[in-house]
Amino acid sequence: MIAGFGQRGLATALVLGLLAGCSSSDEPRLMNLKKTGAGPDEFAILPTKQLQAPTNFSELPAPTPGGSNRTDPTPKADAIAALGGDPSRLSGGGVNDAALIGHTTRFGTDPAIRAQLASLDLQFRKDNDGRLLERLFNVSVYFKAYRKYELDQYSELERFRAAGIRTPAVPPDAKTTKR
Repeated sequence: MIAGFGQRGLATALVLGLLAGCSSSDEPRLMNLKKTGAGPDEFAILPTKQLQAPTNFSELPAPTPGGSNRTDPTPKADAIAALGGDPSRLSGGGVNDAALIGHTTRFGTDPAIRAQLASLDLQFRKDNDGRLLERLFNVSVYFKAYRKYELDQYSELERFRAAGIRTPAVPPDAKTTKR
């Protein structure tokens, strides 16, 4: 009697486990990222400047959406400096964003492109959602799903060199990199 109950209980638990592995939301998850330790989230740490109370609160400037913050008066320059760049290059001559945007939009733009790409990518992710055991054990299938769209940096490097284009930031040798 007890052995029969144990077998039925085990079978029921197995069926419920498989059904739980089959369930999924409408949004397929190709990459399953998890924290590996108990440490802080690196993106939650923001190095902001000290807050200071103004002498007169009525003289505060009006808020500017997308503008800079009083505690971080130069966010772009600070970010560039933090990443090892030269913030003085922000305010200089040369190619700027307006020229880049003008060149890329010379043939017009589609205002619905984001919604169109989002629906196409959702369908692609649904079609490449992984196998049953991959979903059950939260195996990341992101790189396998998008492998055919991956850029081969070494063939591009050779193509650029053959065309006479300078490549000052060359990737490491293919033989030394692990995949």
